[in-house]
Amino acid sequence: MSEILIALLKKGDHFAMEKIFNLYWETIFDAAFKKIGEENVAQDITQEIFISLWENRERIALSGGLSAYLHGAVKFKVINYFRNNTVKNGHQAEFATLMNQQYADAADDQIILQDAQQKVEEALMQLPERMRQVVLMSRKQEKSIKEIAAELNISVQTVKNQITSAMKLLKKSLS
Repeated sequence: MSEILIALLKKGDHFAMEKIFNLYWETIFDAAFKKIGEENVAQDITQEIFISLWENRERIALSGGLSAYLHGAVKFKVINYFRNNTVKNGHQAEFATLMNQQYADAADDQIILQDAQQKVEEALMQLPERMRQVVLMSRKQEKSIKEIAAELNISVQTVKNQITSAMKLLKKSLS
């Protein structure tokens, strides 16, 4: 059945994409959530994977099957997430786990991880003060958007905008 869905998907069949989404969404979300631990981020990653599958349907080579491809995409997206968001305490250990724990213990890998964390800290210092404050409250202090808005006496939408803008600036600065 998977081969038929893939063939239909490559032809641009929306029904095939919907069927694939319905079959795999929960499994892919669960895999992302187990690695990230944040529901919203796991949902975003899951959605990005299915959007990418649709957008790249004509070029995708699925040698190991659709399930293997989707789980590989989760791993790739999660690694990118941690690369781009190494701000939160404890991510270094999770990132090392994702990059195969056996290699993370090597001195070179520790230096790379420390260097990445230092670059993230430097990039954070380049952000405007209020934006940096919002990001640090969100990522390091693990405060919700509502808590940040209340504490800083700004709207929830302003907090969301600040975080979104900060993530874009950090990605640009770190790429």
